[in-house]
Amino acid sequence: MCGISGYIAFSPQPASLIRKMTDIIAHRGPDDEGFVLFSDAEAISLGGKDTPESSYSAGLPFSPSAGIAEHETREFSLALGHRRLSIVDVSAAGHQPMCTRDGRFWISYNGEIYNHIELRAELEGLGHSFRSHSDTEVILAAYREWGEKCLSRFNGMFAILIHDRERKTLFVARDRFGVKPLYYRITGQGIAFASEIKQFTLLPDWKSEINGQRAYDFLVWGVIDHTDETLFSNVYQLRPGHYAMLEASRPFSVRDGRLTTTQWYELQPVSFQGSFEDAAAEFRRLLEESVSLRLRADVPVGSCLSGGLDSSSIVCLMNESLRKQDAHALQKTFSACSEVGRFDERSWIDEVVGKTGVDAHYVYPSLDRLFEESPEITWHQDEPFGSTSIYAQWNVFRLAAGNGVKVMLDGQGADEQLAGYHGFFSPRLASLLRSLKWIDLVREVSGMRRLHGYSPMKAAQYLANGVFPQALRDLLRRTQGLTHRAPDWLNADALNCIPADPFAALDGKKSSSIQGFSKVQLTSSTLQMLLHWEDRDSMAHSIEARVPFLDYRLVEFVLGLPDDFKLAEGLTKRVLRVGMSGILPDRIRDRVDKLGFVTAEEVWMREKARDAFRARLDAAIDLSNGILKPSSRNLFEEMAEGIRPFNFQVWRMISFGEWLDRFGIGIRSI
Repeated sequence: MCGISGYIAFSPQPASLIRKMTDIIAHRGPDDEGFVLFSDAEAISLGGKDTPESSYSAGLPFSPSAGIAEHETREFSLALGHRRLSIVDVSAAGHQPMCTRDGRFWISYNGEIYNHIELRAELEGLGHSFRSHSDTEVILAAYREWGEKCLSRFNGMFAILIHDRERKTLFVARDRFGVKPLYYRITGQGIAFASEIKQFTLLPDWKSEINGQRAYDFLVWGVIDHTDETLFSNVYQLRPGHYAMLEASRPFSVRDGRLTTTQWYELQPVSFQGSFEDAAAEFRRLLEESVSLRLRADVPVGSCLSGGLDSSSIVCLMNESLRKQDAHALQKTFSACSEVGRFDERSWIDEVVGKTGVDAHYVYPSLDRLFEESPEITWHQDEPFGSTSIYAQWNVFRLAAGNGVKVMLDGQGADEQLAGYHGFFSPRLASLLRSLKWIDLVREVSGMRRLHGYSPMKAAQYLANGVFPQALRDLLRRTQGLTHRAPDWLNADALNCIPADPFAALDGKKSSSIQGFSKVQLTSSTLQMLLHWEDRDSMAHSIEARVPFLDYRLVEFVLGLPDDFKLAEGLTKRVLRVGMSGILPDRIRDRVDKLGFVTAEEVWMREKARDAFRARLDAAIDLSNGILKPSSRNLFEEMAEGIRPFNFQVWRMISFGEWLDRFGIGIRSI
């Protein structure tokens, strides 16, 4: 796990530019840093203030020849920068940017290729030889052997920049599900690539301007990362499962400020033929293999543990794998708890701790430090974030870093494929209605009431959300006080946006089946922003976060299962619950509630810190230059008094204001 920088200059640029872009993400890779500057005549490899002496003296083709401080004014036509968090082969042989023996191919890469051992053996059989045990060198050999088709052979998470000096191309690629970030920005001076948006703020032509449409999507619908755009105008991200091939020596194809990209991976379900018991057994096998692969590291590996089904499954499978190696005594878990009982999962966490005997660590995120630390979290996140659960996650990763752990396994991606969210009740009920399965429909409604306390009216609302046209749903949401496209607290004109449901075009896929809804969640909505928050919270503390549920083989398998293998009679994640029998404690396996790393935000806002939340909201309204209307205060007061149901709307406004302030965002006056 690392941080990368890249720049193709349309006219020569000084080395100080790539140094600044790379310095600002030192938190992503405190163990080593490196740069390579390309011109027509040569490539020069340089180090920085955090480059260890061993990297200079290794005598490898990519070893730095000098420090970049001695070459600040040296000009380049293309440059790569790298910050290294050493995980696999922590020696100087894993230094980046790395090149092939002949110096033709150079790479700056962020991520992990978990099957690098198997790929190395295959490539050795094809005549390739290796100097290191790093997965980076395997990527270079795979690219040399198979070109862009190498991507489909990788099982991992990655953002890759590879420069071919002979063909004068830059290959840019991102993993299947977008676990690792990769942003770009094109101007008249050149095109810059980065792991984090803040790297662009150091470019001489930077302007902090708001993307009004994406800001609307966040404020009203609570989503980011659902398109290739960001909340910053003219800053884009390479979409998951895409690559671009740029001819660095000539103008390349750009449309509307975007690169022309190629989709190399499209999520498709693998058809399954067999019983539910067969599916549960195969699910368990695939998850076991995924966890085992993600334990490959030359540094300590720990895990997040919330006490829910997903993180508990990972911890228990890790424990089984480590016991086979007689290494289970080294296993550490990290959990966020709450002093408010209904938000505290300590009893569930302790159930897993008692079964596995892990070395458990706990943190209680403090209200006292929330507003003190939120500007720093905003800076690391690059964009506003949706609730204080990100603050809880921040505390968990900080705790792990303080205990010497550099790799953490986490449960992201399970809910989206296994129908873990209650929003999946809508497509489930709708599909049963459309197929006239009346008995199953009644059983589903009955199960929702028995397991979750949902009244028939609540079930009817879920059904309506799955079958009614978008305009009628928006009207119903408005009458129920829920999110709708034109809330009265927002000035859409100030954002210069079109008030619309960002997912309206996907309505057919979302409501047709659980499979369709899962595919939307995995590729276009929830998962992308969860991965964004996970990456920034973990990397802010120099920790690599790995997500076993997003092994592509597991996702494709689960996506292809019948809907009722995942959700039936109100019970979510059925195939996981049965598949993990004998592994998970029964009390965890039978859980039907869901929290995760939450905070007592509702209690904080309503009871303990109402004045502090009100003051922060007032500041956000002032900073928004008319985007947030004064009536936003009415929404807050009604929510604080319990007149309006609690949701995260107020926090989104507060976070939006902090983001405007922290990044000096420009907003046009109206």
